[in-house]
Amino acid sequence: MLFGRSKKNPVKLADKGAVEWKYTTCGYCSTGCSIEVGLNKDGKAVSARGVGDADVNRGKLCIKGIFEYELFESGGRGRVPLLRERIHEPFREAGWDEALDRTAAEIQRIQAQYGRDAFSIVSTGQIMTEEFYTLGKLARGVIGTNNYDGNTTLCMASAVSGYKRSFGSDGPPGCYEDFEHTDCLLAIGSNLPEQHPIIYWRMREAREKRHFPLIVVDPRVTMLAQNADMHLPISPGTDVVLLNSLAYVILEEGLQDEDYIRAHTTDFDAFKATVQDYDPLTASKICGIDEDTIRNVARVYARANAAMTIWTMGINQSTHGSDGVVAINNLNLITGNIGKPGGSSLSITGQCNAMGTREWSSCSGLPGYRALEKAQDRKEVAEFWGIDEDFFPEKRGMFMTDILPAIETGQIKGLWLIATNPMTSMPNTARIRKTLEKLEFLVVQDAYADVETNEYSHVFLPAAVWAEKEGVFTNTERRVNLIRNVMPPFGESKPDLWIFNEMAKRIERDKKPGFPETAEQAFEEMKQLSKGRLLDISGMSYDKLEQQRGLQWPCRDGDATGAKRLYTDGVFQYPDGKAKLIPLPFVDNNERPDDEYPLWLNSGRVVEHFHTRTRTGKLGNQNKFSPTPYMEMNPDAAAAFGVEHGQYARLVSRRGDAVVMVQCTQRVPRDMIFVPFHYHECVNRVSLGLLDPHSRQPAYKQCAVRVEPIEDQQAAAAINLAARAY
Repeated sequence: MLFGRSKKNPVKLADKGAVEWKYTTCGYCSTGCSIEVGLNKDGKAVSARGVGDADVNRGKLCIKGIFEYELFESGGRGRVPLLRERIHEPFREAGWDEALDRTAAEIQRIQAQYGRDAFSIVSTGQIMTEEFYTLGKLARGVIGTNNYDGNTTLCMASAVSGYKRSFGSDGPPGCYEDFEHTDCLLAIGSNLPEQHPIIYWRMREAREKRHFPLIVVDPRVTMLAQNADMHLPISPGTDVVLLNSLAYVILEEGLQDEDYIRAHTTDFDAFKATVQDYDPLTASKICGIDEDTIRNVARVYARANAAMTIWTMGINQSTHGSDGVVAINNLNLITGNIGKPGGSSLSITGQCNAMGTREWSSCSGLPGYRALEKAQDRKEVAEFWGIDEDFFPEKRGMFMTDILPAIETGQIKGLWLIATNPMTSMPNTARIRKTLEKLEFLVVQDAYADVETNEYSHVFLPAAVWAEKEGVFTNTERRVNLIRNVMPPFGESKPDLWIFNEMAKRIERDKKPGFPETAEQAFEEMKQLSKGRLLDISGMSYDKLEQQRGLQWPCRDGDATGAKRLYTDGVFQYPDGKAKLIPLPFVDNNERPDDEYPLWLNSGRVVEHFHTRTRTGKLGNQNKFSPTPYMEMNPDAAAAFGVEHGQYARLVSRRGDAVVMVQCTQRVPRDMIFVPFHYHECVNRVSLGLLDPHSRQPAYKQCAVRVEPIEDQQAAAAINLAARAY
């Protein structure tokens, strides 16, 4: 007798008429899936599929990747450059020469009138690495502003800061293969099934074979928590307390790796003295995890032959984000879980090429993980680019989260935004709106003309999207992979590389670097600058990247393939070669619920959408599953506030309010609500965004709110729709 699937017809994919398949890399999250786009006989993109022999995704794609080919003709694309004299007036269409001439003239006017740093540039995590390198050359070597940053400050800055503080350099030390070797996985503030579905599939497949314990730390019962062996529903913003307490138990019970600590770390005594203040009983009263659970988790983790920790925005987007990353590194250093199979501190990056901007954009320093603060680094790059060394500043300038407030105070007069949209991504939307209105000149460079920030721009430059260009991305596990050109740019839009090169021609300087005309030429420059450094890519080439479906750095000249892990020799990037164990006293500076605002606001992702829905909100197969802002609310809390499942309610904080649909669920505790952050029209109207002191990353996930019932549901639905339309 036949049962189940064998009784049914086999699954068949619709034949969409693809006659040619072109290789590329997915342009959504940082997983780095190899993807092929199918073109029909007319050259139109009609399908997408995963690449079977690619190690990252092994033929699989999530729902965003499956329908990514629809982006080429999605609504709102920028077709031609747009100009106007004053904001809120109608745009007029213009040619590229006029738009670029106007932009270059305004940059030079502002710098001549107010100083070089009065013009600022804020970039992205979503263009090619070669474009990041070229933009860095333009910003640092031609325009010369020190107020230059990327929107990765909003998502990964705490990971960068934490890695630098602990290891002396940025760079995730582990890889996806570590799931296949680990004996214990601790996931903190990471919901892989919805944030990074293919990484989740890799982890789940490894766990099915080896049955290692999965411990999830998250205030909410996420999809990952539902599949965990242990779920620790921590109090928001107290990760450092929990991690310090785990270290306390490990040291108290002698479970640490003494040999590794002695050989490869410094400052152990100061670290040990600090964690003595975080015994499990004391910690439990702060972080909400009981004493026995803390002790049990510490023992399981420390006794594993190999243990690893992963995290995403639940750690990073906090006033203690950088400290949280350092605390994870501390945990892995004292247990000897760095640089070995299955032992790692692995940040799960957000944007498709956030790693590329960290490596090569020169936002926080100079290309190839060089620092402005190091004279030798400034000299090397100046000589390579053919400019004067003293043209570089001796320390980095403002972060993105400092640049926008500096507009309010008049320090910044002009701004160039590249594939970033602060009207949707920054907290306290009302304040950002007033901030942008103060600029003398704003240029928005984006693939979409309907991005909300474009309402305040003077010039709009339409950029090509994703596989309308060629270049590389670097994924979460340091794997560099290739994007081949699949389609010509939409309308008269141009690749970002072309735009940067054209702008460089128009800025007058005594000495200017040369600018390669193609992405591959820029990649060859990057290879030269990388030689002998931690992120050495000198052994890579475009053809080799496509043949091997991506290569992890370091991949040195002559290497057949890349290195899976960093610090396998226990040598770190500090002058003495040792990692630092850093004491982390906990300072509770969060906005906390009170009588007036009695609920925590938490935010995160859903699988259908990406960031602020600039792309996925326009694609039917993504938008139909999650078309409207909603908040998860505990049924008991909903009853207490007088709201019902499926109704609209008003979400209120000290900064603003929003109309949101209520979804009653036991996934959140009674004192918390959860709103997917893709719906900027509600989350960022109420969020606080206090900044981490080290990374300057906003704490999107911790603030106090209340919920109010709305009597006129029809009017509430109209308000909700109008907010989304805005």
